[in-house]
Amino acid sequence: MDTESVAPLPNAAPQASEQLAEQRWQAVVGRDPQADGEFVYAVRTTGVYCRPSCPSRAARRQNVAFFDTPALAAAAGYRPCKRCRPDAPSPQQERNERVLRACRTIEHSLSALSLAQLAQQAGMSPHHFQRVFKAVTGLSPKGYHKAVQARRVAASLQSAPSVTDAFYDAGFNSAGRFYEEAPALLGMSPGNYRKGGAGEHIRHAVAPCTLGWVIVAATRKGVCAIEFGESAQALEDRIRARFPQARFEPADAGFEQWIARVLEYIEQPRGVLDLPLDVQGTVFQRRVWQTLQAIPAGETASYGEIATRIGQPGAYRAVAHACAENVVAVAIPCHRAVRADGSLAGYRWGLARKAELLKRERKK
Repeated sequence: MDTESVAPLPNAAPQASEQLAEQRWQAVVGRDPQADGEFVYAVRTTGVYCRPSCPSRAARRQNVAFFDTPALAAAAGYRPCKRCRPDAPSPQQERNERVLRACRTIEHSLSALSLAQLAQQAGMSPHHFQRVFKAVTGLSPKGYHKAVQARRVAASLQSAPSVTDAFYDAGFNSAGRFYEEAPALLGMSPGNYRKGGAGEHIRHAVAPCTLGWVIVAATRKGVCAIEFGESAQALEDRIRARFPQARFEPADAGFEQWIARVLEYIEQPRGVLDLPLDVQGTVFQRRVWQTLQAIPAGETASYGEIATRIGQPGAYRAVAHACAENVVAVAIPCHRAVRADGSLAGYRWGLARKAELLKRERKK
């Protein structure tokens, strides 16, 4: 950080809460690169603002102010540090942008591109590109291509003349490999998916709770949805749109016990909501979900910490995406995933519900 002395500058931006400020300060002390982009910190005695990961000697806490963006720090009269360049894209942001461009290339190509082709486009060696791509997305380039194919075939199955036409349209060149992978990717056989879940038997119920309304749905294998909503009808419509041709059955005695356990857990979360689940996802997503289930009630973990726990440090954005894909609230407790500074973000059922669930868990 620059150390040129200037007159103290006023902190024009509203201060974060005391707890958030302390979490941000700990990120600064630890020079946490995962906090870069979440906020910047400014030093009143120098008039300079920095990234949380700035390698310079830390300032005194009483001289530090936090801002959500570089623009806010600049508007308050601070200038960017010449060492960490907080007003320019960070090396991590540049890396992420290269990976994003590679993802777009993969998404627009029906055939699989070679690792060498993608690496050359990104300006990296194949080995380095493979490692960086997996760190950011949680998948290898080949795995990402397979996931794109899965999305294509899911869409094509709804309109193509036949299942065979659908998987060829999506870029699969092997029927055997497609049928081998399809159940994990689609959650059912290609034929049943094409028929909108025809042949699936789904029990479901909608009930009021203190967080609004909640729907619980299950196949014969286990719970396939626990979702919050503002109305019973909206939740009913959502599950039927997901499986338009499935056979919906009334709740039996065993399923009613599952519903009761879900409602009890929402109101008084204790331990683990241990129910059989029937959810599909990529290998990476399932690893993230298993890690979330291992976080004790009342505790949280940052997306970066979760990425480290699954052996892929730096893949925190991919972890956040996996959390967003979760459709079984509380059973897979994605509400326990937070930002590096401890603040809340990214809950598909609303941040107010996420905050309330965490509040209830901490009261235990």
